[in-house]
Amino acid sequence: MSTELKQVNKLKKTSRRNTNLNDAKFIERLIKISRVTKVTKGGKKLSFRAVVVIGDENGQVGVGVGKAEDVVNAFKKAKTDGRKNLISIPLTKSLTIPHGVVGDKGACKIIMRPSIEGSGVIAGGAVRTVLEVAGVKNVIAKQLGSDNLLNNARAAIVALENLTTKSQVLQKRDLI
Repeated sequence: MSTELKQVNKLKKTSRRNTNLNDAKFIERLIKISRVTKVTKGGKKLSFRAVVVIGDENGQVGVGVGKAEDVVNAFKKAKTDGRKNLISIPLTKSLTIPHGVVGDKGACKIIMRPSIEGSGVIAGGAVRTVLEVAGVKNVIAKQLGSDNLLNNARAAIVALENLTTKSQVLQKRDLI
């Protein structure tokens, strides 16, 4: 067990940069590692579940989940899953979101509003991590409902997917 705890502590650093050349721009942040068990006829089977946020701090972000028998492989699987689920979000000149937005996932509800320059990221838990990795510097966010870290991260992604720019709205209304 002591080697598993060492691996968990090693991965709990605030951020990690990849050494691969084509992935050098992405940052991964670990949200949570859970030790989960499956009860079988032969006994309990132990495995680990990792929840990771991956982004480039320039408008791209994704949340991934991975499960494996050891922490390192769970982290790698979560990183790969996060890369598959990348989304692009529009940012303003002051590195905030263009308008207020709400995101729902399960029992979690996230309310995000743009904030003035210099206010920073005012959010808690997994939502803060998602916004920082996405590159949003000034925003106010509130979590309502559940405290589940994975659902809060996914609700933040749903909210960020609903963001539109002024030009997109004008094009949708056939005003351009």
